[in-house]
Amino acid sequence: MSSSPVPIKEPAPIHSFFVGTYTSELSEGIYNYLLHSDGSLTQVGLAVKTENPSFLALTADKKYLLAVNEKELGTVESFSVNVETLIFNSRQPSGGENPCFVTINTSGFVLTANYSSGNIGLLKLDDMGHLSDILDIQQHEGGGGSERQGAPHAHSAWFELSGDGVISVDLGTNDLWFSRLDQDKQKLIMSNQLKLDLEPDAGPRHLAFHPDGKWFYSVNELNSSVTLINKTDTGVFEKGPSVSALPVGYTDPNTCSDIHISRDGKFVYVANRGHDSIAVFKASFMDGSLTLLGHKSTGGKGPRNFTLSPDEKYLLIANQHTNNIVVLKRDVKSGLLKYKTQIEAPTPTCIVF
Repeated sequence: MSSSPVPIKEPAPIHSFFVGTYTSELSEGIYNYLLHSDGSLTQVGLAVKTENPSFLALTADKKYLLAVNEKELGTVESFSVNVETLIFNSRQPSGGENPCFVTINTSGFVLTANYSSGNIGLLKLDDMGHLSDILDIQQHEGGGGSERQGAPHAHSAWFELSGDGVISVDLGTNDLWFSRLDQDKQKLIMSNQLKLDLEPDAGPRHLAFHPDGKWFYSVNELNSSVTLINKTDTGVFEKGPSVSALPVGYTDPNTCSDIHISRDGKFVYVANRGHDSIAVFKASFMDGSLTLLGHKSTGGKGPRNFTLSPDEKYLLIANQHTNNIVVLKRDVKSGLLKYKTQIEAPTPTCIVF
């Protein structure tokens, strides 16, 4: 008599992630944490010592991690990912002062945004995880109307979802700057549409691209708003409506810091610093317009960065000023959030899975 085989229970998924920081009395560099399937967190420990790794990016295959060193003579570092630790590969100048953003495309080209010098640096990562010298620098010019807009302040730079388009976001000039990457010449070539001016005193900071590629959203730091940007059939970018990320009647100081969109394109999330909340928007599939659904507390102060977990069941927030990472559980149908748990983290500024 034979018995039925006992089904093998698959282990619950565990997602490893890295946390960038401002190094100080509390922090020594980049840290590694684990997110468990039930939303709980475990700190593994210090992955590598490095100075002010304020923004991070992983390659698509997760083999290499890039970090900017946010200091006056800015640099970019590359590391090999070795489970819970990082192995240093190379370091190169970022092309400017106080880099605050880095990203990499599938061809290995790297963009850095240098805040204080108001420019974008182009480098390339080779197959062994080593960075090239600076290949090109795109310098922004001009300024905006507010106190923090007296000079260019590049805050991020993005590869479009398809093609070789590059969009640079400058808080200081109050513009989005458009160029294309010439991969053969390894240069950034300015587009015919040089830039797009946003609302006065908006202060654009980061972008979130709708998965269908027809539009994207700019989160604006200074006036706490989100602006819809449409791309016409001829490739011209046009401003759509802007909506506030704050509750009606809120008048205390606030700056927006980060924005993300769910993979299904239905929900947009924005971080408020001051109100210390995540604003939840529903996005229209017809025209990209946003409807505010509500706000959820970040469980700390100064949410500089946040991200969705790989399965998008959780939203993780780096609260810089209260030294904690907070996990919010996400309802994938309604888009709404509720508090799950938190863990201590030294001056966290960026989370990457």
